[in-house]
Amino acid sequence: MSDSQSQFELIEADFLRLFVKHEAALRAYARAIVPDWDLIDEALQEASITMWQKREQLQEASGFVPWAKTVLRFKCLRQLEKLRTQRPLLSEDLLETIAERAERRSADGLTTQSQALQTCFSQFSQQHQELLLAPHSSTHTVVDLAKRRNKSPNALYKLLARLRKQLNECVNLRISGEVN
Repeated sequence: MSDSQSQFELIEADFLRLFVKHEAALRAYARAIVPDWDLIDEALQEASITMWQKREQLQEASGFVPWAKTVLRFKCLRQLEKLRTQRPLLSEDLLETIAERAERRSADGLTTQSQALQTCFSQFSQQHQELLLAPHSSTHTVVDLAKRRNKSPNALYKLLARLRKQLNECVNLRISGEVN
């Protein structure tokens, strides 16, 4: 490498940031190849280790997703081999076709979903947003929120179910184009 070329170096924090940012897209890609959630988790875990070990192959941050999908694809195919010993699967050619189609799937779909989710989520009150995020938070659980609001956990879980349904309906309407 000449002095005029700058070396891209992916440090741990940058790698983690990129991986977390694109984890949903990678999980969706793996799901298009592997029919079992546990095996998807294993493939993602193995892929993340391999990506970290081979991070010097990545030339720039903008190339992370295609590079990560390539690594993940091989890990998914390995997981399918495990499944093949347990039960019959689709042919190798068909699996390859499915993987290629998933590869070509545009990130635009995920961007559209993300934008719809952000827009719909912002329409909820602060309290409802807090409740929607509670199951995914280590700081505020639904039970903690129930205690703080002098409500029963069961009442908040029912409210949470209604809010999730409203959020899902809003996102689906936005994605389908029925709402601008």
